[in-house]
Amino acid sequence: MTFENIITSAQNQRIKRLVALQQKSVERKKSGLFVVEGVRELLHCIRAGYEVECLFRCQDILGSNPDAQEIKTLAPDAPIYDVSKKVYEKMAYRGTTEGLMAEMRAKDKALNDIKLPENPFLAVLESVEKPGNLGAVLRSADASGVDAVIVCDPLTDLFNPNLIRSSIGAVFTVPTLACSTEECIAFLNSHGIQILTAQLQDSTLYYNTDMRQPTAIVMGTEATGLTNAWRQAANAHIRIPMLGHLDSLNVSVSAAILMYEVVRQRNHGLEL
Repeated sequence: MTFENIITSAQNQRIKRLVALQQKSVERKKSGLFVVEGVRELLHCIRAGYEVECLFRCQDILGSNPDAQEIKTLAPDAPIYDVSKKVYEKMAYRGTTEGLMAEMRAKDKALNDIKLPENPFLAVLESVEKPGNLGAVLRSADASGVDAVIVCDPLTDLFNPNLIRSSIGAVFTVPTLACSTEECIAFLNSHGIQILTAQLQDSTLYYNTDMRQPTAIVMGTEATGLTNAWRQAANAHIRIPMLGHLDSLNVSVSAAILMYEVVRQRNHGLEL
């Protein structure tokens, strides 16, 4: 685009639509679009097979970022709209960003789309409400080699901009999908994947539980824990020892501890 075609008004209809997609889940669901902000996150998203609807670029902020050139190579036909720095700052969901964001086309994912390896390792979250918590869990899932993250009965949509931001794109690097608790339990049982529920009641210390076989670690919210459906479906109940006065950890911290126990048992040949 030439300099004269730079969008300089936040009242531009394209800008207003993008902001609506950022702020409203109903707009994302109705349009089938969502927003990804930041060069790193965009690369993860495009590499995961998502289609770019259009790009918004602030050249004053972006500069000559080489990764941005790769994005143009991966999505050569995507329209690019240049915006002024003032407009971009109004568009941006977070305070610091690289000057590039995009509207992306959402994809419907089902349980049967998960490509299970011979010895699958899954993480399941039930009714997690805070996008930041879910994003942090996804970062740990990426780091620990989780094969998929299944969100049951979600209270936030998977394209929430805060979730994408807090996961730094892990929502795209780790196969992530939503379904009901009943559907997930049936899926795990049909594939012979043991269900380990994280809970305080009737539980065994997590490091005394065999996770070397096909395993799904299931966690609920800090406030209410897991529903009875999961407690009853579980092959074993596991807990993290709490040696202080409190009786729970943030779900993202608990998830990281349990995920890396799977790594420890499977990759280091350690006995229980």
